[in-house]
Amino acid sequence: METVQSLPWEYDQIAVIDLQKNKKEALAVNILSSVIAIVMYLIRDRIEPFLIWMGKTAAEGRLTAAGIAVLVCTLVYVILHEFTHGLAMKCFGGKEVRYGFTGMYAYAGSSRDYFPKGKYICIALAPVIIWGIVFAVLQALLPQWSWVIWFLQIMNVGGAAGDLYVVYRVSGMPDTILVMDTGVNMTVYDKVKLPIR
Repeated sequence: METVQSLPWEYDQIAVIDLQKNKKEALAVNILSSVIAIVMYLIRDRIEPFLIWMGKTAAEGRLTAAGIAVLVCTLVYVILHEFTHGLAMKCFGGKEVRYGFTGMYAYAGSSRDYFPKGKYICIALAPVIIWGIVFAVLQALLPQWSWVIWFLQIMNVGGAAGDLYVVYRVSGMPDTILVMDTGVNMTVYDKVKLPIR
């Protein structure tokens, strides 16, 4: 199925996922994000204890640079995460991508495009996969910056909790669905079962 800009006549809305307005879903996503961050921190701390790394980094005179790097790279990463969604939308036939920030979430979205299920799942997962690989390679190449890069990886995976939640919800729906993602909410459409005459 292809991405379309006009909803086919036999399709009707079957679900709305709105993490901005649905407080229960927003809470679940924020809890998931926090759990991911804590687990990832604990995993890395077992491999290389954070306090030991900090002491070593301070002794080498890189602690301030590491702190600045985390702050700057975090801001840049948020932009790159949304840009990656937008690029994936374009690659999968999207004609419009808009970017914004709601105060709670940064977003990339379109009010013109209806993406088929498989393509939409790829769009949702694109940043966590692409940047996950980039950060893993950097982790291997720059061991002296291991915790700086790991904090970015935590942001990558934990920050994608909303994307992971949406993929979970959409994955259980029929293969025939189309999804419009305006950036702040996702509206899901499917073929209407017409009565037999």
